[in-house]
Amino acid sequence: MSTQVTPAVPGGEREGRHAGWLELFFDLVFVAFASQLSHSLHGDPGLRDFAVFLALYFPPWWMWINLTVSANLFPADSARRRLLMLAAMLCLAVMAAAVPQADSDGARAAAYALGYGGTRLVLLGLWWPATRFPDPLRVPRWRPLSYCLFSAVLWAGSAAVPTPWRYAVWAALLAAEMVLLLSARGRGIPGRLHTGHLVERVGLFVIIVLGESVIALVTSTDHAWTARAGVVAALGFVLLAALWWSYFDFGATSAELMLGSAAGNRAYLLARDVAGFLHFFVTAAVICMAAGLATAVEEAGHAHLPPGAVWALAGGLALYHAAHAGIALRFGRPLGSVALWAVPGIAVPLLVVLGTDHLAPWLVVLILAAEAIVHLLYATAVARRRRGDAAAGRLG
Repeated sequence: MSTQVTPAVPGGEREGRHAGWLELFFDLVFVAFASQLSHSLHGDPGLRDFAVFLALYFPPWWMWINLTVSANLFPADSARRRLLMLAAMLCLAVMAAAVPQADSDGARAAAYALGYGGTRLVLLGLWWPATRFPDPLRVPRWRPLSYCLFSAVLWAGSAAVPTPWRYAVWAALLAAEMVLLLSARGRGIPGRLHTGHLVERVGLFVIIVLGESVIALVTSTDHAWTARAGVVAALGFVLLAALWWSYFDFGATSAELMLGSAAGNRAYLLARDVAGFLHFFVTAAVICMAAGLATAVEEAGHAHLPPGAVWALAGGLALYHAAHAGIALRFGRPLGSVALWAVPGIAVPLLVVLGTDHLAPWLVVLILAAEAIVHLLYATAVARRRRGDAAAGRLG
């Protein structure tokens, strides 16, 4: 994927920017997170399991976005920044280890809260130097104090709050953080955002969750070394390959073009909404599919899959398409053109869910893989037609 970027500083020239070695090392902790969260949806998850998954996934995702944007804005490779990012990695590793039973009233829930609180302190360390920048780039001190320090203290304090009130506190704190972010309109520091670098970083995160799906396919064969399991695993790989192809040929490229052509405040707002919010659902959908694919391989010899597994797999694909439809609409694509691919992309997986009791595991994965391939072929045809129209316009 190309990573040409918008100006890094006001006034400026374009500068190539790529993820650094520290960022790539930092991302490894999210491989563990994806594995832990996907494992929580294996088998026949119910509504509560999906709710817990989303609740436990959003805080680390939110922190990844915050730390990624911080690295984007303050790229200097100093020992101080390295130590802060490594400290954040350790805190997130504690959170990942706490995912099993983090929804209980035990020590793991407290560790999860303390780990997140620690990441807020890291964020404070990354942003505090910006409070001493010259105007107009200076960040008001109340923002990092409230967004980072005050939040860290309250998250640490929530470890002592009994369930279910602890989760209400977490939800309130996350909501407050988002309100503070939404109140920032992209002036000053956010104007330095390297949008190409941000697109690359989000794409690398998508690779992480797709990689977890491949790992799930491989490791699930440990429990079912049969011809049927092999067929399901092969079909699952085709599904993941089609999603990878369409995402990086069309989704990421479109995001780079739209963000790269936007200027100033609009570029910041688009990046915030697409990378920060909508890609949460993109990546959550792929993690759900990883769990559903693993169960499909393990249950390949059964007459049909458990309802929860079909919801994880087919519902995950429906959510994936819905999230991309939201991204396309946020970029200003016409509703009619988005609906042409989004409606069938959402409807076909949901019809598969309705046929849970009548579809063999291999048939479930086959239908979903076929939908993903058709979606890829449609996107390819549309892109080819647009290139042809553009060429004809230049000749005319």
